[in-house]
Amino acid sequence: MLWSFCILGTHQLQSSQTEVLLQLRKHLEYPVELEVWNNDKDNICFISSSTKMNSVTCEADVVTELKIMGGKPSKSGMFSGYAIPNLTLSESFSMDSFVATLARLTSLKALTLVSLGIWGPLPDKINRLSSLEFLDLSSNFFYGSVPPKLATMVKLQSVRLDDNFFNGSVPDWFSSLSNLSILSMSNNHLKGPFPSSIGKISKLNTLALSNNKISGDLPDLSNLSGLKVLDLSWNEFDSKLPKFPDGLFITLLNNNSFTGEIPEEVKKLNHLQHLDLSLNHLHGRLPTILFSLPKIGYLNLASNELSGSLPHQLACGKKLEFADLSNNRLTGEIPRCLRKITAQFDGNCLTAAGVQNQHSHSYCAKMHQKEKNTSAKSILILVGLIGGTVILMGLLAFGFVLIFRRYFRRGCQEKSLLQKQVVENNLTGVTSEILANARYVSEAAKSGARGMPACRRFSMEELKEVTNNFDKSALMGEGSRGKMYQGTLQNGTLVAIRCLSLPNKYTTRNLKLRLDLLAKLRHQNLVCLMGHCIDTGVKPDSGGNKVYLIYEYVPNGNLRSHLSDFGKVRALKWSERLVILIDIAKAVQFLHTGIIPGFFNNRLKTSNILLDEHRRAKLSDYGLSIIYDDDEFGEKGANAKSWQMKLLEDDIYCFGFILLESLIGPSVSAKKKAVLLKEMASFASEEGQRRILDPIVLSTSTKESLLTVISITNKCVSSESSTRPSFEDVLWNLQYAAQVQATADGDQKFGSPAHS
Repeated sequence: MLWSFCILGTHQLQSSQTEVLLQLRKHLEYPVELEVWNNDKDNICFISSSTKMNSVTCEADVVTELKIMGGKPSKSGMFSGYAIPNLTLSESFSMDSFVATLARLTSLKALTLVSLGIWGPLPDKINRLSSLEFLDLSSNFFYGSVPPKLATMVKLQSVRLDDNFFNGSVPDWFSSLSNLSILSMSNNHLKGPFPSSIGKISKLNTLALSNNKISGDLPDLSNLSGLKVLDLSWNEFDSKLPKFPDGLFITLLNNNSFTGEIPEEVKKLNHLQHLDLSLNHLHGRLPTILFSLPKIGYLNLASNELSGSLPHQLACGKKLEFADLSNNRLTGEIPRCLRKITAQFDGNCLTAAGVQNQHSHSYCAKMHQKEKNTSAKSILILVGLIGGTVILMGLLAFGFVLIFRRYFRRGCQEKSLLQKQVVENNLTGVTSEILANARYVSEAAKSGARGMPACRRFSMEELKEVTNNFDKSALMGEGSRGKMYQGTLQNGTLVAIRCLSLPNKYTTRNLKLRLDLLAKLRHQNLVCLMGHCIDTGVKPDSGGNKVYLIYEYVPNGNLRSHLSDFGKVRALKWSERLVILIDIAKAVQFLHTGIIPGFFNNRLKTSNILLDEHRRAKLSDYGLSIIYDDDEFGEKGANAKSWQMKLLEDDIYCFGFILLESLIGPSVSAKKKAVLLKEMASFASEEGQRRILDPIVLSTSTKESLLTVISITNKCVSSESSTRPSFEDVLWNLQYAAQVQATADGDQKFGSPAHS
C-alpha cells in the first residue's frame, strides 16, 4: 500500500515556507486532500494526513519532501491542451506561476504531485529545484517536450512522468543525470528514435517507456549493468533484439515489430523472472534455454513466427509457472514439463493429443520454407547490389542528368494536363490538382511500405489466367462493391481480386492516377493492394468502367466470424479483441493522417476486418471513395471542409459500432442502430452489463479495461458529432485498456491476484 508520514521537525517551519505551501494549495484550487492543513496552518509539518497519501516532510525549518496525491482521473482521450471541467484544474490555472511558487521551496529533495489535474507544458524553471532527488508528476495533463533544463538537475535519482501527454522525441540528454536510477515515462505521446545515450546511464535500475510511439532500432543495452526492469512494450520498434544486461528481472517488449531471431545471449539472463516478447515478428527456432533459466516464472512468446519443434525432454526451470507459445509455427509434440504448468499452444501445428485449434503440419512447413527462400533471395540481392554498385558509379553522372531531364519534363506535363481537368471534381472531394500533388506521403506511409510488394498494373490476360477465366469455382462472394475472386499468381502467391463497376465519369488517365494514389496506402494493418487493372475492352456505350483491384489473400476469415463459438473457430478472448481493435484503429488513423489528401468514409464494419494466420487484423475495402461514386452523404456543396469533417466523423461513428459488436457479439449486426443505442443505456449498471455483454467478454476481462472501452464506445456513437473523439483518442484508450488487461492477465497467471 502506498503510504507516507511526517517526520517531526525540531524547529518550527519558517513562515515563508508555510506561505509557499498555502499558495501551492491555492494554485491547486484547494483539493480536498489538503483540507487537513486547515487544522493548524502554523504546524503543517506536524500534521499527519488521515488519508496516508499526502505529507510534508521537514528538516530543521524548511520543507524537504512534498507529497500530494489527488483524486482526479488520470487521463482523458479528449484532452487537446485546454482545461476540461472536472478533469483538469480550471482555465485560470497558470503553470508558470505554479512552478515559480514551487521553486521557492529551495531545499526540496522529493516532490510527488499525482492525479491533481495539473495541465500545461512543464517550464524550464523547474530546474530551480536544484536539490531535487525524486520527481513524480504522474497522472496529470502535462504536454509538450520534456524541458531540456531538467538535464541540469544532476541530483535527480528518480523521474516519473507516466500517464501524461508529453510529445516530441525521447530526450537524448538523460545521460547527463549520472545519479538516475528510475526513468519512467509510460503512457505518453513520445515518438521518434530511442536515444542511444540512455545506454550510458550506469546507475539506471528501471526503464519504462511503454505505450508511446518510439520507433526504429533499439540499441545495445548491455552496459546498463544495474538495470532490473525494462518495459518498452506497445511501441513501434522494428529492429532485431539487442544485447541485454545480464541482471534483468523483468523484460517487457511485447506489441512492437521486432524482427530476427531470439539471440542466444538470452542464456546469460540468470536473474530473469518475467519475459514478454509477444506480438512481434520474431522468427527462427525457439531457444530452449529460455524455459530452463533458473528464475524464469512467466514466459510469453505468442504471436510471432517462431518455428521448429521442442525437444520431448525439454528442461523447465523450477520456477516456471506460465508459458504462452500460441500463434507461432511450432511442430511436433508438447514436452512433458510444459504439460505440468499453465501453458497455451493455440495456432501452431502441434500433433499432441488433446491440443486444439492447430494448423496442419503442411502450413507450418510451407511458412518455414517461404522464410528460407526469402533469406536466400536476400543474399542474392545483396550480392547483386554490390556488383551493380560498381557499374552504377561509372554511369552515375550521365544517368542523373538524363533522368532529371526526363522526369522533370514529364512532371510538368502531367501537372499541366491535370490542372485542365479541375472540372472533374467529384463526391470524393479530390481534385486533379490534389492528385497531382499527392506526392506528400508521411513517414508513416513510407515505413509502412517496408517488406511489402510494390503495387503494379496487371493485364486482363493475367487476371483471366489466375482465375481460370473468372470461373465460378474462383468466386469468393459478392457484395455491394462487386464480386470477389480468388486466384494464384505464377509465383504461387494467393490473391483476392475485387471487380468494380464504376460510372463512366473519369478519363482513363485520371482513373489511373486515382488508382496510383490508392496504391500509396501501405500499412501493416491494411490488406495490401498488390496491383490493379482497368479493363480497356469495355464498350464505350456500356456506361461505365471495369476496374480490378488485386489484394493479398488474408486466410483467417473476418472479425465477425471470430466473435462467437458458433462457427468453426474459437471465439476471441477480450485481450485478443483489444489487439485487433488497436490494429484497426492504427490503420484508420493512418488513412486519415498518413497521406495527403486523407482517406475518409472507409466502410468500417467487422466483416471488412480480416485476420491473418497470427490473428492480427487487416482492414479491407478502404479508400475506395477516391474511385467509387459514394453519395451516401449527398452533395458536398460549397462547404468542403464541413463535408470532410462529416466523412471523418462517419468513420469514428462506424468504428463505435465495431467496438459495440466486440462488446456484445455478432448479434449487433442483426439489430437496428436505434435499438442498439437504447440497449447501450444498460452499460451504466453492472446488472445491465451482465445482461447485454458477450459472456466471453465478461469472463475474460477486468473491470477497468472493460469500462475504458465502454466509455470510448459511448463517445464514438454519440448523436452529437462534436462530442465524438478523434482516432488518436480512441487509440490511446484502447491501448490503455489492453495494457491494464495484460497486466491483470500476467498477474493472474504469474500467481498474483488479478486486478478487479
